[in-house]
Amino acid sequence: MPKVHIIAVGGAVMHNLAIDLAGLGCEVTGSDDEIYEPALSRLKAHGLLPQQIGWHPEKISDDLDYVILGMHAKKDNPELILALSKGIPVYSYPELIYNLSKDKKRIVIAGSHGKTTITSMILHVLKKNILDFDYVVGAQIEGFDKMVKISDAHIIVLEGDEYLSSPLDPRPKIHHYHPHISVLTGIAWDHINVFPTYVDYLKAFSDYLHLIEKNGSLIYNQNDGEVVSLVKQTKDIVTIPYDGLTRDDGKSAVLYDGKTYPISVIGNHNLSNLAAAMQVCKLVGISEDVFLTSVSDFKGAAKRLQQIKNTEQKAIYLDFAHAPSKVLATTQAFKSWFGNKKLCAVFELHTFSSLDEKFLPQYKSTLHAAEKAIVFVSKHTLLMKNKPFLDEEMIKNAFQHPNIFVFYEKDNLVAELKNPQFEDYNVLLMTSGTFDQLDYQTL
Repeated sequence: MPKVHIIAVGGAVMHNLAIDLAGLGCEVTGSDDEIYEPALSRLKAHGLLPQQIGWHPEKISDDLDYVILGMHAKKDNPELILALSKGIPVYSYPELIYNLSKDKKRIVIAGSHGKTTITSMILHVLKKNILDFDYVVGAQIEGFDKMVKISDAHIIVLEGDEYLSSPLDPRPKIHHYHPHISVLTGIAWDHINVFPTYVDYLKAFSDYLHLIEKNGSLIYNQNDGEVVSLVKQTKDIVTIPYDGLTRDDGKSAVLYDGKTYPISVIGNHNLSNLAAAMQVCKLVGISEDVFLTSVSDFKGAAKRLQQIKNTEQKAIYLDFAHAPSKVLATTQAFKSWFGNKKLCAVFELHTFSSLDEKFLPQYKSTLHAAEKAIVFVSKHTLLMKNKPFLDEEMIKNAFQHPNIFVFYEKDNLVAELKNPQFEDYNVLLMTSGTFDQLDYQTL
C-alpha cells in the first residue's frame, strides 16, 4: 500500500482523509502548525497525531509515494518545497478523490449554500436504506464516524466546494470531480480573496456546469435567478428543477402527495434542501415516499442549524453561515420558524472575505430579522490571517442594525449572552470558526 504524507493534516477534511487512508492500509504521516479539536483527539485516537506541531522537512522521505497538500499550507512551506525538489507527486485532496473514484458514479452537491446539509441528508437516507456508497462531506454527521470514506463502492457522494484546491492548484475543487449527477443550490458572491469580482465567482460555476459528464443530470434551484440563467447555457445534460417542499402549517412536518411526513430540521431553506436531496435519491432508485420516511429523524450536520438547546423557554442553535447571503437566509429562516419569539443573532467574522474592510458593507441588513445583533471578531483570527484590526464603528456601519453590539473577547461575549435581560430571547450563533474555542454548552 502507498506511503503518504499530508501537509496541513489538521483540516476538517484532511484529518478525516488521513484516518480513511490509514484504514485502507496506507502508511500515513502528517504535519500542521495548528491542530484543534476535534481533529486533535481524532488523529491521536488513530495514532496519526504529529509528535510535534510545525513543519518538519525530514518527514519528506524519498520512499513517499505521494504528498497531499491542504489549503492551510502556503507555497513556501518547507515540506512542500522539498517534496517538489525530490519529484514526489503532490496532490490536492479533490484531485486525489477524483483519481480514486474514476470508476464510480459521482454525485456532487455544489452551490453557495446548503451543500453540507443536502449532502448529509443524502448520506443519511442511503445509509438507512443499506446502500453501499463512498463520500466526502464537510461536517460531522450523526451516525457516521468520519467525514471521508473511500472503498470499492460504486457510488460516491461529494460535497462540492468552489474554493481553491491547494496553494499550487488554483482551480475550484468542484472542477476536479466531473459528476454524473449534480445539484446546484444557488449562487451568491463569496470568497473575495479568491474571486475579487462577482463575475469571477460566477465563472467558477459556469465552468463547472460544462464539466458535468455527457448525459449527466443537473438538479437545480428554480428560485435562484443566476442558477436558472446558467442552466439555460448548458447542453448534453438532463436538467431537473426543484422547489421547496410544503410545510404542514405550524408543525415540524411536510406535506407531499397527500401524505404528512414528520421532519427534525427547521427553516424554510431546509425545505428546499430536502427537495434537492429527494431528487438525487430518486435518481439512485429511492422513491419519494421512502426518502421522506427515511429522512424524518435527520437532525442536521454539525454546525448546520445544529440544536444546542430547545425548550419552551429558549432555543439556541449553531450554524455555519458566513457569506452575506447565508447570514441573511439563516437569520430570516430561524426567526420565521419560531414565530414571534425574540431573537439574538450572533455572527463571527472569520473568513478572509468577512474580515476585509471593502467586503464588510455586503453584510448590510443581513441581521435585521433579529431584535438584537452581536458581531464577534477574534483577535487571534486577525493575527493568524494577517488582517488589520476592524474598528467597532466600521463594523456597526457595515451591518446597519439598530441594536448591534461588537465584541472581541470570548468572555465578554459569553457574559453578554448570559445577561438576564436576554433570558427570553432565542439565540442563533453563526460562524465558520469557533468563537475562540467557545464551549457552546456553557450558554
